[in-house]
Amino acid sequence: MNRLLMLGAAIALEVVGTLSLRAMGGFAQPWWLVPVVIGYVGAFYLVAKVLATGLPVGAVYGIWAASGVALTAIFGAVIFGDPLTWVIGLGIVMIIGGVLLVELGSQRAERARHQAGEPQGVLSASGSE
Repeated sequence: MNRLLMLGAAIALEVVGTLSLRAMGGFAQPWWLVPVVIGYVGAFYLVAKVLATGLPVGAVYGIWAASGVALTAIFGAVIFGDPLTWVIGLGIVMIIGGVLLVELGSQRAERARHQAGEPQGVLSASGSE
């Protein structure tokens, strides 16, 4: 499976897990625990698979976390009536901007390392170098 597709699926599963956690209402409706567990376990599994492809951990985690926060806030407002003010919207925009900067920095650092002939990092994607 394409690594960006896996990351997208991980984001979707994390959002489903988080929204299901909210829907569970403090175990008032315990059957919601099923999508909570499936969502979180599936999300972490897919993020681990994406990281195994060699993408930088900062960029992967940043994209995953920021997308999860943004989508959870938006869907929380739509589904549960959670507040979605301009301040929250600004926060979401700032989070996404920060992730874009982390990704840009990762790409530039990787190009510079590659041009200098340096190894990728202390540990390769397989766990040793």
